[in-house]
Amino acid sequence: MNSTYPATLTFEPPERVANWRPIANWFLAIPHFVILYGLRILAEVVGIISWFVILFTGELPESFANIQAMYLRYEIRVYTYALFMREEYPPFAFALTPADDGEEPRLRVDFRPQLTDRNRLTVGFRIILVIPHLLALFALEIVATVLIVIAFFVVLFTGDWPEGMRTLVLNVTRWYLRVQAYFLLLTDEYPPFALDLPAT
Repeated sequence: MNSTYPATLTFEPPERVANWRPIANWFLAIPHFVILYGLRILAEVVGIISWFVILFTGELPESFANIQAMYLRYEIRVYTYALFMREEYPPFAFALTPADDGEEPRLRVDFRPQLTDRNRLTVGFRIILVIPHLLALFALEIVATVLIVIAFFVVLFTGDWPEGMRTLVLNVTRWYLRVQAYFLLLTDEYPPFALDLPAT
């Protein structure tokens, strides 16, 4: 799916997923979860520093933007695998680029960071501005969790992710990605309240 928002997730789902994947993928992803924990701490520290830098200079350093893009891309790769939406094992890749490096054959996570002409006012109040989205995501993630539990058993017995369920879970993931990109100061463009954005 293409989107005008500066944080996009493109995913080509496989026709089938091996029946054992719902059980095994979580265990296989443990090394990635350990790394992701460290990357999350790094992203939070960089986010705090970025907040002060933007308030004082009106600009986001490119190196900071690249770190946040790397972290969010890594997170999406790990969770789409752990949720048995695909079979390809996520690479231990840490490319510091806003554009996806193409390491994943079915998955792309791309960003267009806003480095200059930042809105200091919305940056200053970012944690407040993001609250409506956090409330919406809280409700949506409850629904997505229920669907994932159902899909766990469906895939376990049939090898097929129900298309409607997978689409909804993916769109909740896209919403999450947009909100995270906004919260981590990659852009000043307010995320849309939309599960699916029109193609461009």
